[in-house]
Order: sequence, then structure tokens, then C-alpha cells
Amino acid sequence: MSRHPTTKWAQRSDKVYIIIELPDAKDVKFTLQPDGRFYFSATSGAENIPYELDFELFDKVNVDESKAAVGLRTICYLVKKAEKKWWSRLLKTAGKPPVYLKVDWDKWIDEDEDDEKEKKFGGMDFDDMDFSKLDMNGADDEPDDADEDDADMEGAEAKAEDGGGKVENAHVASTSEP
Repeated sequence: MSRHPTTKWAQRSDKVYIIIELPDAKDVKFTLQPDGRFYFSATSGAENIPYELDFELFDKVNVDESKAAVGLRTICYLVKKAEKKWWSRLLKTAGKPPVYLKVDWDKWIDEDEDDEKEKKFGGMDFDDMDFSKLDMNGADDEPDDADEDDADMEGAEAKAEDGGGKVENAHVASTSEP
């Protein structure tokens, strides 16, 4: 008998995120049908334990525009909705959802926040961008106009030699407590 992996979900007006937490997943199979039928199966662990999900989503989906990504610890699905509208729940069946299905509060936004975001960013989608790799300090970055800076520095050094100013080499100092 198959087990059910922990599954998180969140939505926007036009898409649903489904994140399946299953480290070292192998033989991943995924089926999504236009009527909203979602099927997932994979094995995990040294014993190749089978895992499976099979449920009906709340409404119809656009299979062609939906995407999947298999990572080391999670399998992420971006399911495009057929109609741009908010669903009252993930599953078609009413009542309490299964224990393995949870809301992904890290991705969750309210319906009114989604409209504000579209107005604020002009409808551009930044959800899939990874900002964690951007270096915002700039301390070790070489400026784009490094050649121009070198020419300016040479001119300043020549001016300093003529007695017109002072140029010193800059260095970074660090302090450490004994």
C-alpha cells in the first residue's frame, strides 16, 4: 500500500502551487487532466517506499501551461487555472481535507493582496525569481565602468604628483576582539 507524502498548497487568482515534500524522490510520475484530476506517484528512501496522491482539484485547469520541477527534497507543481478566479478550497470534495494536505503559508496571499500586487508591479510575475543569490552589498563587485575609474585614478595620481591633491590606496580593515 502506498503512503501519502506531506503536500502543501497555495493559490493566486490564476494558478495553484502544489509542493510535495519527498526527499530523494525516484520514478516520479505526474498526471494532470483538464477536469482537475491530479495524480502523483514516486518512490523514496533506500527501501524504495511507494508514495501516491490522487485527488480532484476544485475546478478545471490548463494542462498545457502547467509546469513541474523535481528537486532534491521537494517536487513543485505550478498548476494554471482554466479560469482566473479564486477557489474556496483545493479539492472538489467539501469537508475536512486529508491530514497530509496543508496550506503553504510561506506562499499564501489573500485575494485582495493579489489584486494589490498586480497594481503595484504592473502585473509582472516575480514569484519564480530567486532573489537569494543577488549580492546587494556590492563590496566585492567590480563596477561596470572600471576602466573609466582607472583613468580617473591615474589622472588624480598625476595631479597629486604635481602637488595638486592627495591620493591614497584604500584598503578594508576588519576588527576582531581578543
